[in-house]
Amino acid sequence: RWREPFVERPDDDEKSVIVAAPAGGAPVRIAYRELGPAAADGLPVVLIHGSPGDNGEVTRIALALAPTRRAIAPDLPGFGGSTRTIPNYSVRAHAEYVARLLDSLRISRAHLVGFSMGGGVVINLADLIPERVASLTLLSAIGGQEYEMFGEYHLNHLIHGVQWAGLWGLINGVPHFGAWDGGGLTVEYARNFYDTDQRPLRGMLTRWQGPALVIQGDKDPLVDPAVARESYRLIPQSEMVMFGDQRADHFMAFERPDTLAARMVDFFSRTERGATAVRATAAPDRIRAAARPFDPASVPPLVGVALGLMLLLLAAATFASEDLACIAAGILVGRGTLDFLPATIACAIGIVLGDLWLFGMGRWLGRPALTRAPLRWFLSADAIDRGSAWFNQRGLTLILLTRFIPGTRLPTYFTAGVLRTGALRFLGAFLIAAVLWTPLLVGASALFGQEILNRFAAFQRMAIPGLLAIAVVLAAVFKILVPLASWKGRRMLLSRWRRLTRWEFWPRWAFYPPVVISIAWLVIKHRRPTLFTAVNPAIPGGGFVGESKARILAGLAHAPDRIARWRLIDAPDATARMTALEAFRTDADLAWPVVLKPDVGERGGGVAVVRSDEEARRYLAASSEPVIAQEHVPGVEIGVFYYRIPGEPHGHVFAITDKRFPAVTGDGHATLEHLILADDRAVCLARFLLGRHAAALARVPAAGELVPLVELGTHSRGSTFFDGEWIRTPALETAIDDLTRGYHGFWFGRYDLRAPSYQAFQAGRDFKVLELNGATAEATSIYDPENRIGDAYRVLRRQWAILFEIAGRNVARGARPATLGELVALVRIHRRSLRSHVSLQF
Repeated sequence: RWREPFVERPDDDEKSVIVAAPAGGAPVRIAYRELGPAAADGLPVVLIHGSPGDNGEVTRIALALAPTRRAIAPDLPGFGGSTRTIPNYSVRAHAEYVARLLDSLRISRAHLVGFSMGGGVVINLADLIPERVASLTLLSAIGGQEYEMFGEYHLNHLIHGVQWAGLWGLINGVPHFGAWDGGGLTVEYARNFYDTDQRPLRGMLTRWQGPALVIQGDKDPLVDPAVARESYRLIPQSEMVMFGDQRADHFMAFERPDTLAARMVDFFSRTERGATAVRATAAPDRIRAAARPFDPASVPPLVGVALGLMLLLLAAATFASEDLACIAAGILVGRGTLDFLPATIACAIGIVLGDLWLFGMGRWLGRPALTRAPLRWFLSADAIDRGSAWFNQRGLTLILLTRFIPGTRLPTYFTAGVLRTGALRFLGAFLIAAVLWTPLLVGASALFGQEILNRFAAFQRMAIPGLLAIAVVLAAVFKILVPLASWKGRRMLLSRWRRLTRWEFWPRWAFYPPVVISIAWLVIKHRRPTLFTAVNPAIPGGGFVGESKARILAGLAHAPDRIARWRLIDAPDATARMTALEAFRTDADLAWPVVLKPDVGERGGGVAVVRSDEEARRYLAASSEPVIAQEHVPGVEIGVFYYRIPGEPHGHVFAITDKRFPAVTGDGHATLEHLILADDRAVCLARFLLGRHAAALARVPAAGELVPLVELGTHSRGSTFFDGEWIRTPALETAIDDLTRGYHGFWFGRYDLRAPSYQAFQAGRDFKVLELNGATAEATSIYDPENRIGDAYRVLRRQWAILFEIAGRNVARGARPATLGELVALVRIHRRSLRSHVSLQF
């Protein structure tokens, strides 16, 4: 569509001129047909077509006028061969374009004929340049707003907006190879109706002082004859011709052009002789009738096909705004246009169908989104299940409440679908809510009409801001004031405050931007986007993302006594996985507990210490990705960050992390929950720890009993990290260097190690490797609570500078960095594995 835009092309028998746009916009081409003698005795006639369409709608009348009159029939901008793209498609803007066309053609005075929507154009033109308009002819033309569709501008505007959006999506989103560009239901037609405001037409009709002719057919299904009668009343000097035969419909302009032209020629001739009335000479009774206010009873009731179309339109309008559609139905009932029962039923059907659609979208589209970023970052499976249970218990009350609060239904019903609320229960709630609400609103609108609309519009404008304000106040009350009233609440507030003010607890998106900027600078400096992946040629992607833990551990096979015994379990089903786990325990002579963890993962996600067959079966049944089974190594844990520059004989221990597992000590009186909240460090991770120990929170540990709170050396899962420089010894450095130099193709990363004691680490003996991480490993000693954030960033910048130096040297020695395609594939593997971690939390 962008490469092959629609190009306006005037027909061969059309002329065109370029005119200035209103308000200083871009110039516009107007195509037009000019028929009849240029030097005719009478004034020229300008005929304006309707919408959708072009000047072909009035060309037959122009041809019938041509023998005696100069007839000009332009294509309005947006239609036919005229410029399609303009800033405003309203009848007022079109009138201004036609005025400029008259200037261009040097027509100082003319008769105006407006057909259908073109009637609004000529009414505006007569109001804009009355001195240049000899007479006004309204042919099956629009008029007062009250007779158009719902009879209320805002409601009509809403429906026209929906029509515009739908046609835009159809024309631009469905392949048609230009076949739909030339006419019919175009976007420009929809904009014409959307941009047009018919409310001023009533005042313009009452201000017109010159001659006017109203021509209408009493079988017109598109513009009701009542419109012509009202225009005739508002212009007391006007004449009216109402055709009453079988062909007296909206398409008379095509079917009887000669008859219409004859009537017009007679009217034009009498006008030029001064034989037609003007407002100053109109009959007194007509002037008194014109001064009377609008009579709603003049809007005729709908019957037959028109009734069916209006009921369908009401039902469809509920998809845009249920309440405004009901108010519109009530106004139509109050005017006598519709009966109460069919109007209410149409609205109720539309409301229930729309509500079911929202519910279905939530069920079919919303639920899968919860398993993907970013929603899965904020919503756990347990939280969704709790919400679903709550909604099933209280959903009926909530649905009934939202029926009375505009703007709350879409999120509520969509959420009900996302939470997989029972469909039949939900349908029943919908029906009850619709049966209660729809007759009430339609009936009230029928009784009080426009007053209800005005007040509801104000209510609807304030509903959402008001609800948001109430929500903020309630959130402050329940999140701050209520918690302050209890000791537990105050401790939970302290937990939130410390997580907010202590950078070690910040989420990655808040902590890492400066690090990412530093890495980006290194990428620019070294001129290779994926250079860093060459830091460890033995690991795909250098260990940046998506690396297999099993493959990395296999690289340490030269030192089996240094590695915690492990086995990769990649059987096709849970039973086979359990069999493989039992075989591993038998071969390795391992008792419970055993560590199970995803082969691809990060930050302890999905890692579990299982202590029984039942726990192992549950874990393996929930996992869909390869899993590593590993012996559980007791003792103390440290992290050792190591690197070796290619070409140098020995490597370096960059940093050591002392990992401590928080624990609380019982006093024989306090519950475990109280002990966690009272602990100065544990309170920082209160939400996580309370959730992890939810089943035991009410237990009262004995006096002196030590209760471990975590058992994994992962900062995000509760462990406390300290700078472990005090553990560094030459023996430890030599042991790590000897171990790593035997791993060909590994130069940079962090070991997670366990040993019976810190003395064993310092002696460089009796430790075992739990994991080895590559390029994206951190020197986790930065998370020491005594460290400042600036210190952490300096360590990470130095760490990444070393990484790029090693990667550059490896490339110089023949290593190949991963391609972008390979890196993307690793990211996909990583993301797929992370999605499976949601159900692997123990």
